Amino acid sequence: MTLSSLTGAERAALDAVDALGPSTWTAMLADLIAIPSVTGSAAEAEAQRWVADRLEALGCDVDHWQVDLTTLTADPEFPGMEAPREEAWGTVGVLGGSGAAGEVPFVAFQGHTDVVPPGDLGQWAGDPFAARAAGDVMFGRGACDMKAGVVANLIAVEALVRSGVQLPGPIAVHAVGGEEDGGLGAFATLRRGHTARACVITEPTSETAIIATGGALTFTLTVAGAATHGSTRYEGVSALDVFVPVYQALQDLERERNAEVSPLMAEYPIAYPLMVGRVDAGDWSSTVPDRLTAEGRYGVQLGEDVALARAAFEERVAEASAADPWLRDHPVRVAWSGGQFASGRYAGAGDDGAADDHWLLPTLQDAVADVTGGVRPRRRGAPYGSDLRLYNGAGIPSIHYGPGEARHAHSTIEQVRLPEIGVTARALVLTALRAPTA
Repeated sequence: MTLSSLTGAERAALDAVDALGPSTWTAMLADLIAIPSVTGSAAEAEAQRWVADRLEALGCDVDHWQVDLTTLTADPEFPGMEAPREEAWGTVGVLGGSGAAGEVPFVAFQGHTDVVPPGDLGQWAGDPFAARAAGDVMFGRGACDMKAGVVANLIAVEALVRSGVQLPGPIAVHAVGGEEDGGLGAFATLRRGHTARACVITEPTSETAIIATGGALTFTLTVAGAATHGSTRYEGVSALDVFVPVYQALQDLERERNAEVSPLMAEYPIAYPLMVGRVDAGDWSSTVPDRLTAEGRYGVQLGEDVALARAAFEERVAEASAADPWLRDHPVRVAWSGGQFASGRYAGAGDDGAADDHWLLPTLQDAVADVTGGVRPRRRGAPYGSDLRLYNGAGIPSIHYGPGEARHAHSTIEQVRLPEIGVTARALVLTALRAPTA
């Protein structure tokens, strides 16, 4: 299909996106970036309220609720979290449909409103929560991960409302928090009973369609040493020194697990990263450290059972401990802490990304090609954990397609090209209008 062969309803909806214009989504993104919704902070709730207000203004049936953290975290399938919280909120808006109880939206547009901390403020060009535009690029924490995607979802819904087109059925917007540290928001949304026949998660995808994601398990290692005065360090055992061979063993494990990877992940230098992100050792500069803790993330292969992935990690740590005279009697302890992201895969996609027996992906690919006048976005996997695995795990075929590039996420130059918000919103509009009625 080309732009000249669009239906009247499709053209009207795309015209509505154009009428809103870049100034609208630029201002919306700047407003949302200004909310410092760091995972676990009070501003997480503020960002959820911001989305709920806009969905209500568009006439959506909005469910904005406070998550029961006590019940949720006790659920045996809870995906974990790293940031302490006193509260969490969820937001779902539904547009269209008959209003009948139990009517399932044909498609959901999903996005998370939480962001990671800004890190070293000295490395930013300015306040990370004061959006800064340079040409058609906007900088700020959350610009691409993934507040631009949230804005694209809202722009798509507003265009559908303004155009007055008849939807094939109800559509939904899911706004979630807690994605960055495990997926609490998505888990809460699904547990509350919100569902859809398909879902587009507008994470940054570099103009591709992400149909599978590797998992990421947060781990904590505890290493024991023996303290003594620094002047007689030979009388003690440094926990830092004995950690080194354990760290090297984990590097070997990473290489082995990446020797052969799925074709969907073959383009990445490291498809399943294993990294230590934080190390803390000792409590006095002139005392041999008698303890060390190391926290990091461990990549789960596509389709790999999480229990087996953990077992492989624990076995490698145990082997490294057994090979060291000190650690043999004081083995390193492994704890699975924080977010626990299993891998995920879009229902209907073969391992090579060629097979498909569900309408969502080809419909979105055609929509992107139609609004850009270009080629259909290629399919690939991604080496990070995301909410995709929770939605697909709940039987909702889901993919990633959205503005921005993952390489800019979590960085001090986080950015998004503003025109990509419009492309994503247009593609979502066509996907909604082309959703099958049965």
